[in-house]
Amino acid sequence: MGLFERYLSVWVALCIVAGIALGHLVPGVFQAIAAAEVAKVNLPVAVLIWLMIVPMLLKIDLGALGRVREHWRGVGVTLFINWAVKPFSMALLGTLFIGNLFAPLLPQDQISSYIAGLILLAAAPCTAMVFVWSNLCEGEPHYTLSQVALNDIIMVFAFAPLVGLLLGVASITVPWDTLLLSVLLYIVIPVVAAQLWRRSLLATGGEPALKRTLDLIQPVSLVALLTTLVLLFGFQGEQILAQPLVILLLAVPILIQVYFNAGLAYWLSRRFGVAWCVAAPAALIGASNFFELAVAAAISLFGLGSGAALATVVGVLVEVPVMLSVVKIVKATKPWYEGRTHA
Repeated sequence: MGLFERYLSVWVALCIVAGIALGHLVPGVFQAIAAAEVAKVNLPVAVLIWLMIVPMLLKIDLGALGRVREHWRGVGVTLFINWAVKPFSMALLGTLFIGNLFAPLLPQDQISSYIAGLILLAAAPCTAMVFVWSNLCEGEPHYTLSQVALNDIIMVFAFAPLVGLLLGVASITVPWDTLLLSVLLYIVIPVVAAQLWRRSLLATGGEPALKRTLDLIQPVSLVALLTTLVLLFGFQGEQILAQPLVILLLAVPILIQVYFNAGLAYWLSRRFGVAWCVAAPAALIGASNFFELAVAAAISLFGLGSGAALATVVGVLVEVPVMLSVVKIVKATKPWYEGRTHA
């Protein structure tokens, strides 16, 4: 690892501080950037995400996707965590912490809304950033692409019924424009573009040209990640300073849920003999959330100023630094994971 990658945690901390400070000092700039969105999908952030995920997508050989069948146990673990564990564990944690333990410290009229926002956050698996996390932990790219695509297909049919069940609402308004646009922006377009670029590189210079390009764009990917962090915290700089206690309390069940689901997916993968290169992204996919969809759904259901919208935004703020910590954990525990013979 180079100097930049070795001290990534330091740069992340500095970017969080810089984002909050800049969001407070020059809120107009961040408001203008935040307004550049279509169907609740921020376009500048979308461009940064493209820059982050291209290295992972360039590694994918579509002709080898059929080999993903070899990783069916990893797919099964992730599906179990995403759809049978994560939404229900968040409902339990939200009720325990926000509805009971922290209730005296929170606005009473917003408690149920906060819990609803947490549930919305957990009900949809992450689409775009998973490629970034998988790339950082050297995960199997074909498994990652296949798992994300499968989750997106399931989400189209399962998101509304699942949220309706957990919120006790008969009819959930799914922000289809946000869901479909996110799939288009974060999967279809970058996958097609990366494959065209990959074919061009292989045709002109073979594998050495592809490797040189990957080495060249890796720093760009990390800079885009840090810039995204500055923007996300800058968008909410004023709100963080105005409601620090509420944001801190909402972050508690989110943090517990992330580490619990990541740890469970990682442990189950080891129990079922899943290769580490699949178990690492499986843990990350199992823990991360599709925050664009969650924020859009919270706003459409409860309103822009609701506790639900705030809870989903806290999920956005927590997502990047916490998932980076999960990346660090799975990489550090690789010797433990591979320290036994798998079936």
